[in-house]
Amino acid sequence: MKTKTIKRDKVNIITLGCSKNMVDSEVLSAQLSANDIDVIHENKKTDHNIVVVNTCGFIDKAKEESVDTILQQVDLKKRGKLDKVYVTGCLSHRYRDDLEKEIPEVDAWFGTMELPLLLKRFEADYKAELVGERMLATPSHYAYLKISEGCNRTCAFCAIPLMRGQHVSKSMDDLVKEAEGLVKKGVKEVMLIAQELTYYGLDLYKKRMLGDLLHRLADVKGLEWIRLHYAYPSKFPLEVIDVMKERENICNYLDMPLQHASDKMLKAMRRQITRSEMTDLIHGIREKIPGICLRTTLIAGFPGETEEDVDELKDFLQQHRFDRVGIFTYSHEEGTSAHDLPDDVPSEEKERRAQDVMELQQEISYEKNQEKVGKLFKTIIDKKEAGRWLGRTEFDSVEVDNEVIIHSEKKLQIGEFAQVRITKAYDFDIEGVVED
Repeated sequence: MKTKTIKRDKVNIITLGCSKNMVDSEVLSAQLSANDIDVIHENKKTDHNIVVVNTCGFIDKAKEESVDTILQQVDLKKRGKLDKVYVTGCLSHRYRDDLEKEIPEVDAWFGTMELPLLLKRFEADYKAELVGERMLATPSHYAYLKISEGCNRTCAFCAIPLMRGQHVSKSMDDLVKEAEGLVKKGVKEVMLIAQELTYYGLDLYKKRMLGDLLHRLADVKGLEWIRLHYAYPSKFPLEVIDVMKERENICNYLDMPLQHASDKMLKAMRRQITRSEMTDLIHGIREKIPGICLRTTLIAGFPGETEEDVDELKDFLQQHRFDRVGIFTYSHEEGTSAHDLPDDVPSEEKERRAQDVMELQQEISYEKNQEKVGKLFKTIIDKKEAGRWLGRTEFDSVEVDNEVIIHSEKKLQIGEFAQVRITKAYDFDIEGVVED
């Protein structure tokens, strides 16, 4: 008589939203794996029976994508393709009560800080000894390093503190240990992420310690590139730029979301900075490192924004010529102070203004890329796609920035570096050949 074998559970994790969510999913994967549970990210096959959707709740478009993804997974469950659907992340944290009523087919909902509770659903124990351990969902040569959680800022448009809580720094020792572990996995580049990088250390060490952390990370053997994302401009600690200049493996790259340039808008957004102060900061940074790549993020259509405000923003972009710019349309979020203001810019107008700004930035980006032609850049090889090698210079972060289209007579190794001489430039990409 044959005995029936019980099929082993396999968990597929779907991650939506930002890189901080990606890290959370990687931590969940490591915990599940350590409990002897099969787990995979973004499984293209259909050989899993449990799904965890890690949601984003930042802006309307992200919320819509999260809800659509949940509904897709629930439909698979209804059709017998899945046994369980669990939901975690920012959207679940913020709207759990409403979502439980609207989508009762989901087996359980979890907030952003409820990893141990989620693990209990799998009869798995949270293993404290695994702090810093992750199962990478990125290619093995780069990874995100989350240095803190939450945010103490009070920007009028932002719901992040409602979903992620107050700022909590990870200890330097833990971060160095995590970075060393990543290098052992083959990681060459880490991107430091947080809601607010420059607040790092204030809670643990009673002073800003981002510069000290950078020194410690720069000492990690085998870590070739360290990149800084999401630095708040108000009271920016310029000693961070001094460390960047001093240490070769810290990329001359800074992602500093400014959101706007009109003083009226900056005040309404509660950004704690003026256009003049931002100008002084940008000059101060470029004075220390003339060739630094500055990336910023902007918002179009905040309540009360006029055409004059948009003109001021465009003038600011012309004046400072950022290397990289991203722009969101304003999303009216419950629980934020801006929600008390009338959402008075129609969605079509928000989109038009955003497009207008990006057309200007496209011209600036093209001109800046043209300046690279003929120059040699250390380039990391990310992938081969459609018969072409694609990589990035130290001035380009993953997914959001330029790619380098690389021509080489020799086979290149993904995750390795090459010296690439730039031969052509486009609006948002550059092209070059490998030199020995």
